[in-house]
Amino acid sequence: MKLPFFTQLEPAKNVLIAGAGGGFDVFAGLPLFFWLRSQGKTVHLANWSFSDLSFCENKPLPQLSVVRGNTSGSSEYFPEKYLAQWLESEGQDTPIHALQPGGVRPVRAAYEWLAATLNFDTLILIDGGTDILMRGDECGLGTPQEDIASLAAAHSLPSDIRKFVVCLGLGVDAYHGVCHAHFLENAAALSAIGGHLGTWSLLWEMPEAQKYAAAVEFVHGCMPRRSSIVNGSIVNAVKGLFGDVHTTTRTQGSRLFINPLMSQHWAFDLDSVARKSRYLDRIQTTDTYSELTFRISNYHNQQKLRPWMDIPI
Repeated sequence: MKLPFFTQLEPAKNVLIAGAGGGFDVFAGLPLFFWLRSQGKTVHLANWSFSDLSFCENKPLPQLSVVRGNTSGSSEYFPEKYLAQWLESEGQDTPIHALQPGGVRPVRAAYEWLAATLNFDTLILIDGGTDILMRGDECGLGTPQEDIASLAAAHSLPSDIRKFVVCLGLGVDAYHGVCHAHFLENAAALSAIGGHLGTWSLLWEMPEAQKYAAAVEFVHGCMPRRSSIVNGSIVNAVKGLFGDVHTTTRTQGSRLFINPLMSQHWAFDLDSVARKSRYLDRIQTTDTYSELTFRISNYHNQQKLRPWMDIPI
């Protein structure tokens, strides 16, 4: 009854967990970070960042900063810095490699630098939410720029690196217009070709879940006006809360549906996800974020889209 994802992780020695979709996505990878560390593996962290990285002292590339707990930057919004501080307080001196938003070319260059410098043998691209599986013909793509650029950059890395996509937070993308029946349809298509590697729940009894919640709550306390709706919802689901539960004023006026599906991980073979994308080839030569946005929007507007479907359960 072993999941293929964990079987394929067994030989890994040096792992990079990278937040694909920006902001707090790297936090969704923390349960795996703690578990892999407990297995004696070296684990690094990276994140597509929405922080102002212009003040960072350590910038090996213009689009890449190495963030630690004492890195200079905004106190209003800097989740990577506060996460590094929390990790240091836990005895985990782990910098966060923060990627500046851009087109696929600079993001690919950042991943190539990370691969050459960290020498990781395994990459886990983590998505807080599930819109990274949107392949281009859905009625709603969510917020695709960050996810698809990260996917394209990771897909271009050498084939001897194990590469995975892991999603956490099924349902949280409803706010951005994602049809979750389309996510399930896409996951089924990946199952048909052996690209779906397993699904499992994050439970409060797990030490990794409690550390993840502690990290999220610490960073929320450091920047209360810019807390993560996605990770706050996931933590509430892990704690067993249900329904229209709000932990931040940012969600006031909306109706939430916190439920156990939000605490489930979905793991996929990254290259299989990339091959299922219908517009990955359209964005490979983009340099800027605005160019990336334009090409995605232009492609989506030209497609015959799958209509919205409610999940009949």
